Amino acid sequence: MKRKSTTDRFTFYVLLFFITAFAGWLWEVLLFFFTEHAFINRGVYEGPYLPIYGAGGLLLCVLLHRLSQKPLSVFALSMLICTILEYLTSYFLEHKWGIRWWDYSSHFLNINGRVCLLGAVVFGLGGTALVCLFLPFYEKLFERITPGWRKAICLFLLLVFIIDGVCCATRPNTGAGISFSSDHSALFP
Repeated sequence: MKRKSTTDRFTFYVLLFFITAFAGWLWEVLLFFFTEHAFINRGVYEGPYLPIYGAGGLLLCVLLHRLSQKPLSVFALSMLICTILEYLTSYFLEHKWGIRWWDYSSHFLNINGRVCLLGAVVFGLGGTALVCLFLPFYEKLFERITPGWRKAICLFLLLVFIIDGVCCATRPNTGAGISFSSDHSALFP
């Protein structure tokens, strides 16, 4: 897709960030709903988005969009990129707040409980679906939205996200089923 202006590129990526952040939130909420039989608002923020998925989605689209016709390459690189992102994010969150939002210690081939093989495979599949299937659809949909609406939607989403971020910078979402203290022995399913 040829985006003509800086504003078009900015709104394209902002909207993509929020779509993938929401998709990640929805994935985790549904996963925990079916495994724990409870609604758990996953993540540091209160809103219906997980920024790690938004950042991962942007990284994959920027770095891998040229490979959209090579799904095996996209799969392998998505596994690698998302695993590195998940590891670094886990380390940062635990260092910043002394809390783990996820712990894969009981999973096969985990690294310090921060990442595991199953998670990497799921991210590989998700990244492949994102880059090879969703991105072409999103590009067409994006073009159908008028520039004025794109800007308005982005402004609204960014304002909500910034307000949520400011609130969560001092009091992150750590409710039941969301996080573990760094010395806690409980494990995610």
